[in-house]
Amino acid sequence: MGKQISSPFSKFELIPQEECLEIAKHKGSLVIGIPKETHYQEKRVCLTPDAVAALTAQGHKFVIETGAGDGAKFSDKEYSEAGAKISYDVKEAFGCHIILKVEPPSLDEIQYINPQSILFSALQLKTQTKKYFEALASKRITAIAFDYIRDEHGVYSVVKSLSEIAGTASILIAGEIMSNDNGGNGLLLGNIGGVPPCEVVILGAGTVAEFAARSAIGLGASVKVFDNSITKLRALQHNLGQLIYTSTIQPKTLQKALMRCDVVIGAARGDARSPVLVTETMVEQMKEGAVVVDVSIDRGGCIETSEVTTHKNPTFIKHGVIHYCVPNIPSRYSRTASVSISNIFTPYLMNIAEEGGFENASRINKSLQRGMYFYHGILTNKTVADWFNLPFRDINLLFL
Repeated sequence: MGKQISSPFSKFELIPQEECLEIAKHKGSLVIGIPKETHYQEKRVCLTPDAVAALTAQGHKFVIETGAGDGAKFSDKEYSEAGAKISYDVKEAFGCHIILKVEPPSLDEIQYINPQSILFSALQLKTQTKKYFEALASKRITAIAFDYIRDEHGVYSVVKSLSEIAGTASILIAGEIMSNDNGGNGLLLGNIGGVPPCEVVILGAGTVAEFAARSAIGLGASVKVFDNSITKLRALQHNLGQLIYTSTIQPKTLQKALMRCDVVIGAARGDARSPVLVTETMVEQMKEGAVVVDVSIDRGGCIETSEVTTHKNPTFIKHGVIHYCVPNIPSRYSRTASVSISNIFTPYLMNIAEEGGFENASRINKSLQRGMYFYHGILTNKTVADWFNLPFRDINLLFL
């Protein structure tokens, strides 16, 4: 007889065992606060009354500061009928476990937030200071930025949606400014039989440029798009479903197009600051009464003569050219922008509840992970860390 081999397992362990399935997660009930926006000329709100009604039907609770929806023409009564509690105390809205805001909270508002809370808001990195991040860290807050949320296709869903609004709006705004009532040349941005169409030059070939081109073409204008990426120009033509004039940025070609055009839409973006594609000399040679709408002004602007303006005083004239340089164009169409933001966030909130809370949801949902820049007060976004010289930890190591 051969030597018997000893087994590392007992006889019982070798018997087939019952399969152990994962225990179903208990759905969580969320308590969500929506404070009123206090940032200058910010009129948007994160959730519409319809979205609040859908979430309260799932058992979630809302505390909405009075007047939070006024800028987007949603009344307290509509939110109340949707099942939300209307609060007259800003601290109560900030005291909820999950806080939804369009603009990032101010340092004073951060003081109202309870430790270990979850904050959804824009980040607007270029306007922040080191103190903002230190304040969030001291409260051990988990913060998710609209600017960084990417879906499963790698698309920055909130940024793209607001860029679509800004692109379409830029043409509508230019059309308004061109009328006699607003000091323009009295031109109609369109194509009337027997009248040469208006010429529109678009700088950049991203989402803003695509929707500006779509609107201008729809009105019948003649459109020229300039960008240094051939791939982006090809993609733009493919998305529009038609061949339009496109060109790489050659100074002489661009100068010629600017001298003839009636409208310039600045939609070029850069990693840090927007590249300056149109010099002051080029602007000097443009038509008297031509219109510039610099959508990229929030990143410094891509036209040298651009200066930040406000919704109350949106335009100024330089070298005979009317400039519109308001950084927050979607806020001008606050209701549309609010519905757009609300449509993106409602599924996220439902998913958080389905998974039994934010912790479980963020482990599974990669887009929440990508949007996160603070996890329990620990900075998890390398871009922010590099910008402000702050310590950084990889989110995947914190989830182990």
